[in-house]
Amino acid sequence: MADGGPLTLVIDTATPACSVALLCGDEVLAEAHEVVGRGHAERLVPMIHGLLGGRRPDSILVDCGPGSFTGVRVGLAAAQGLRIGWRIPLAGYSSVALLAAAHAEPGAPTGVALQAGHGQLFVQSFGGDPLRPLDTLRSLAPIDAAAQVEARRVIGSGAAALVAARGSGEAHEALPRAADARLLPPSLMTLPPRPIYGRAPDARLPA
Repeated sequence: MADGGPLTLVIDTATPACSVALLCGDEVLAEAHEVVGRGHAERLVPMIHGLLGGRRPDSILVDCGPGSFTGVRVGLAAAQGLRIGWRIPLAGYSSVALLAAAHAEPGAPTGVALQAGHGQLFVQSFGGDPLRPLDTLRSLAPIDAAAQVEARRVIGSGAAALVAARGSGEAHEALPRAADARLLPPSLMTLPPRPIYGRAPDARLPA
């Protein structure tokens, strides 16, 4: 059981999963996780309310992306509002780092691929101990993503597409889960709480 240490609320809505967790150190006190596709805005606040059960966290962690444009903004807006109301610290992490931390195998690099829309994949590779990025986050067509990600094992909603384009490797379909934030090394959960879109916006201002 938790020893009364500081509580961290984790909010993750960057992908089709709507996921929240209450952590005390590396212990999961409570979590709620649903794959909703859309509708994060309607589900998130009731999920947080039910999760806390009257408890007040000491800090907040939020998934900054990449992922769904709307999902990323829903999570960040909720986190910012709660931070202001509770006057507590807020920091971020990336969805790809969370998947790598949750599914990496010791001693082997791990590739992460998430569906990015428009036929592209968000991709980044991780490795080392403690876990760290091995390259830069990019949004690429599957064939180009396959050339960037050298790791045999690929995690995420775009893993199957990447492995198919490459013709080899292991694909493990997964979406970020808020409770897995306890597995992130400290260096990967100190991002400023701002969106990571992973590519330029689709809409462009007229010249």
